[in-house]
Amino acid sequence: MALDLSSLRKAVGSLQRALKVAASQIKGKVDTDSAEVIRAGVIQNFEFTYELCWKFMKRWLEKNVGGPDIDGATRKELFRMAAESRLISGVTRWFKYQAARNETAHTYDSAKAGAIYSTARLFAADAEAFLRELEKRND
Repeated sequence: MALDLSSLRKAVGSLQRALKVAASQIKGKVDTDSAEVIRAGVIQNFEFTYELCWKFMKRWLEKNVGGPDIDGATRKELFRMAAESRLISGVTRWFKYQAARNETAHTYDSAKAGAIYSTARLFAADAEAFLRELEKRND
């Protein structure tokens, strides 16, 4: 049975749209209320899309690789297995995305928000590539 990828498609699309708006609206240093709100929207889209990505990785691996290793695997282990299964490339980037996601849950300050915003921009391409790979192999 194929995975329903519609929620992941929507999330990746929403992140891409948020980044597009941010690129056209945020010029230089974030120093306005509007720019901070736009950046916060990108970060929120990053959080949601990241969460869906790793959960879909786990579902795909459970369905197609199976075994006891999947159920108790950490996210880093899931990312490694996903890379071995050629669902993702650049596994170390995915470790960085995980670290950035963890930062969003703990504290908020301008410097961290800027770093996470930059990470979200990099993440969007990897999330889209992951989605394309799932779409090709979703049977």
